[in-house]
This record gives sequence, C-alpha cells and structure tokens, in this order.
Amino acid sequence: MTDQLVSVTEPTAYDASSIVVFTGLQAVRRTPSMYIGSTNTDGLHHLLHELLDNAVDEAEAGHCTTVTVTAHADGSCSVRDDGRGIPVDPHPESGRPACEVVLTTLHAGGKFTGTTYTRSAGLHGVGLSCVNALSERLRLDVWRDGKHHWQEYSRGEPEADLATEQASGEPDGRRGTTVTFRPDPEIFDAVEFSASTITTRLEEIAFLHPGLALHFSDERTGARSDFRFDGGVRAFLEHHNRNAATVHPEPVVVSGATPQASFDLAFQWTEGYAEEIRAFVNGVRTEQGGAHVDGLRLALAAAINRYAAERGMLDARTGESINTVDILEGLTSIVSLRMDDPRFDGQTKKRLQSPEAGRFVQEEVEAEFSRRLAADDVLGRGIVSRALDATRARTAARTAGRTARFQRRELAIDYGVYQRQFGTRSRDWHDSCTWLTDDGLLSRHAALCDVPADARMLDVCCGSGVVGGAFKGLVGESIGLDLTPEMVEIASTRLDRVDQGTIYDLPYPDASFDLVVTREVLHLLPQPDRPLSEIFRVLRPGGQFIVGQIVPYADEDAYWMYRVFKKKQPLLHQMFSEREFRELLLGAGFGDLVMEEYFLWESIDQWIDTHETSPTHRREIQRLFREAPKEVREVHPFEVLADGSIRDQWRWCVYSLKKAG
Repeated sequence: MTDQLVSVTEPTAYDASSIVVFTGLQAVRRTPSMYIGSTNTDGLHHLLHELLDNAVDEAEAGHCTTVTVTAHADGSCSVRDDGRGIPVDPHPESGRPACEVVLTTLHAGGKFTGTTYTRSAGLHGVGLSCVNALSERLRLDVWRDGKHHWQEYSRGEPEADLATEQASGEPDGRRGTTVTFRPDPEIFDAVEFSASTITTRLEEIAFLHPGLALHFSDERTGARSDFRFDGGVRAFLEHHNRNAATVHPEPVVVSGATPQASFDLAFQWTEGYAEEIRAFVNGVRTEQGGAHVDGLRLALAAAINRYAAERGMLDARTGESINTVDILEGLTSIVSLRMDDPRFDGQTKKRLQSPEAGRFVQEEVEAEFSRRLAADDVLGRGIVSRALDATRARTAARTAGRTARFQRRELAIDYGVYQRQFGTRSRDWHDSCTWLTDDGLLSRHAALCDVPADARMLDVCCGSGVVGGAFKGLVGESIGLDLTPEMVEIASTRLDRVDQGTIYDLPYPDASFDLVVTREVLHLLPQPDRPLSEIFRVLRPGGQFIVGQIVPYADEDAYWMYRVFKKKQPLLHQMFSEREFRELLLGAGFGDLVMEEYFLWESIDQWIDTHETSPTHRREIQRLFREAPKEVREVHPFEVLADGSIRDQWRWCVYSLKKAG
C-alpha cells in the first residue's frame, strides 16, 4: 500500500462570532433572486414592474390618473405618476424622511394597515427598497404641497440628505412621484430594457384599470406609445383574440363580489390548440396561475360536462366524459381578481396560494356559466362540440380500425396550421433537441429492417430525412414525403427523392413500397387511424412498417407527460401509452409486431428553446418538472440539476410490423 499525505484542516469553531448579520439592503444585493426571481431580463424588468405596481396602487386609491414610463438613452428608466407623492415628513420612529425609510428599509411601506391602500399589489414592503438596492444609481423626485423634494442613491445608499425647494416654474398644484433608476451591471446579466416587454405590461395595466392613462417614451429610438382603455377584461380579451378564429363570436363575461374579494373574467374558445389564460391578482400578473385559475378550470369542466350529459351529447353506454385538458384546448381567458390579503408563492407573486379565492371563483363561474349554457343552446353546443372533437380524437386513436361506438363529426384537417408550424420549425429544429440525430435511436430503427436490398422505401412525414437516411445501404431507393417545402428541401440532402404532400392522402398508388418508416408523428395528428390506413395501402403485401414513438412509463406519468408535451407542441393531439399505440397499429391491419425499447436522456431546457414554445409555456414546463407529483417521480426518471437545468429520460418504443402477404 502506498503511503499518501492527507491534508487535514482544523475545524473552525462554531460560536456566536460565526453568526453574520446583514444590515440594511445588503441581503438583497447578496441574494437578489430571492426578491426578484432572477438576475436575467425577467428580474431586470421586475424592478420596473414594482414601480408600476406602486403607481397603479395610487390610481386604485383614487389619487392618480396618469403614469409615464421613460427608457432613457443612458440605460436608466423612470416611472412617473401624478399621485399624492411619497410622504417626505420625518418618520416618527427613525426621524428620517419617510421616503428615505421606504427606499432603504425592507418591509417598510404604507400598504400594511389596509387603510391608505386597499387590495394593493404591494404586500411585503420590499419593492421600492429592492429597486434601490439593485440599482447602480437611483433618483427620487417627489412633488407635494407646492414643493419639490429629491434625493439620490448609489447601490442603495443615500448620497446626501433629502433636498427641498419651492416648486417654482412648475404647474400649480403639481404632485406625484418620479423614480429614475439604472440597474446595477454588477448584479444583472444584462441591463437593457425591452420596449416590447414594457409596452406589453402597460397595455395590460390599461385594460385592467379602465380610465388610467399610461404613456411610454423610448429616448433610445424616439418611439412613443399611449394606452387608455375603458372596456375592462372583455375589451382585453377581444383585443387578444382579434386575429383568432373563434368558436363563438362573443366572449363570456362573469363577475362576482364579496366583502373580501371580487373578480371580473372573460373567456372565449378559439380554434387554436393552446390554452392561454392571463391571470391577475390586484393588477399583478400571476404567470403561474394559482388558486383563481384552478377554480376557473374546475368550474368550466363541471359546467360543460353537466351540459353535455343533460343534452345527451355524451355516449352513456361507454360512460364518456370530456377530459379537462380537452375542455381547455383553445381556451383564452382574462382573469382579474381583487382581494384582501392575497397569499403568493413569494415576492415575485407568480402564483396565488389562497384556496378561498379558488373556491370563490369556482362557485361563481360554475353557477353563472351553467346558466348561460342553459339559456343559449347555440353557445353550449358549439363549446361542447369543440371539446368533444379533442376528446374523441384521442378515443378514436385507441379504437382505430374498429367500428366506432359513437357518432362523431369528421374533423377538418387544417393543413395550413401544420405548414406554418413545421415550415418555421425547419429553421431551428435540430438545434432544439438531440434525439433527432441520436445515432443509438436511429440504429434501433435501422436494425429492424427486414426487406430485400433492392427494396423501395418511403420515409413519410420525413422532416429532415434523418430517419430515412439511417436506412442508407439497406434499401435500393429512398423516397421522402413531407407537407412543407422547407422540409422537402432539407430532406433532399439525405434521400434519393422527396415529394411534397400529406400523410392523409399519400400521392402514391396502392402497393408502391416494400418499406415505410416514420418517427414521432402520429401523436400530432387528429384521427391517426386515417394516415395509418394510407400507409397500409401503399405497402406491398409482405411489406414492412417501422415506426418510433415516445411513450409514458406507466399510467401514473401519462397525463403529466401529456401536459408537458402539449405546452411544448400545441399541435399535440394525444399522448399514447405503449398499450394504446400497440392497439392503434394492430387495429390498422398490421401484424407480426416486434417492439424494442430505447432510453435516451434529453435536455429539457434545450428541447423547449424553440419558436413553437412561448416563454410562458417554457416556464410552465419547467414548473411541471420541479413540482412533479410523487407518483410521477417514482416511475419517470428525470433530474433537476443544481444549476436549475432539467434532464429527462425518454422512453422510446420502436416497432416493426408487417402487412400480410
């Protein structure tokens, strides 16, 4: 045994001297993400949103009519309101000006008593002090009682005492507060404000606070924007859906009120695939929803299923009901809740944690929406038919090749939607996931090949042609087919010939191919039995079909995976279990099934970094992983690493099937 020198560090004594106390705003500067969520652009704009929330609270209290945001050429940003102005008189406990106290002391503010402000956005008294702590420089200007007061700060510390002068030359009666700050480059990864992010937030505020005027001036470009609306949540939703194809022409608007809370919401279904709910509590956007959003979802599911059952629209023989996920497909909604003492998940207020709010919204919406459905049969049947289309598309997949047990209206396939999605996808498709070109997965497909060397192969929905390209040398001729000219062009570099067309109507005679291959396509398609029948048709007797598909590990993670994939890819129609996918293939007439599994680790952060996944849905996907239920974690391997990144182990099933000779 070789002797080794081991360095032993003497243990440090753990006593009172080991306890470190951060005073003032040091804690904010040391751990900024605890207060503003992150130090990226989201955190940067959170500082601005804190100032806007303060101004809006003044408006809600009846003391402010105009808010102006200016992005200055030097990288700073200012928020000005015409409210009462932050108090400047000495604070009774410290003797310092009250405005200095709220800028330099955590948990100091005027929103704790519920008398100065009611149902305000500022609940913790840390917003303005956080902005100060994380700014390289900050200037406060206050106009009150005919006087102008100002004070400047550097990284949270005042540079001098509050200065005061008579507001000479100013309009009579001018009042209000202006905060101008430049984010600290020592704290933030980037310090450039986004004009689109600012205007989006100002537009939201203007819709949610009718009559309040908001202005944005960008000195960097000279651009100006003005916002003032009077229509509330209804006008907000109509503006949001102005270019959408809607299921019913008018939004449904519901309001409710108690002494402790009130809400206004508008919702409308579109022919789109994604669920889009914009939710707010006391004017603050709760990006991750929470109790009020959960209440809305439960109410809609209950009312729609009850209406469908009462009208005989569900198949009673099979115990059919409409899945909540299918009800939410295509739903757009604006939810504005106002309540006393809301409880959030933290200072960034991304998720409402007040269960009483969820019960309140659920009861009011379910009762009112049920009444609307009962009174308007056209509305009710239109919405239920929209949800049933989604539910029955998945049911049809599970019963493909069998006699349908219910009547279902034929779904019209909107090829334009697929062309737009996958035409754009071609630009960054390979960059967004590694499984596309994974050699191990491709070799699993090729290893199942059981056709003559001179066989004619079709790579259907070929995408970039990588699957068909894996069979190079194993077949005599490789032909590809895809819907978009972009994909046709890319796949032409790997295959002998690529045609443009649709899998629902393959442009080839019967019995044209010895082998058809595809991968990860059928779950995106409504009525997947139809493309399977086309594949069966163009295969020669004795021909082979090879297909790969991601599937859940068990029933416990199936619904969770569906939610993840649906937020990543709005065109998703079903998340097949292995049993369901097997039944789908066999139900189409194929036989001699052989299946091999392949497990592949994928970076989820890379997978969702693509045009087809909105920033909101990216955050929701990450949350689904971080908050995955215990039963999901027990069957589905994934990792949330120390740096916050996520890796998921995907279960691939690769199938070989034959057409009877």
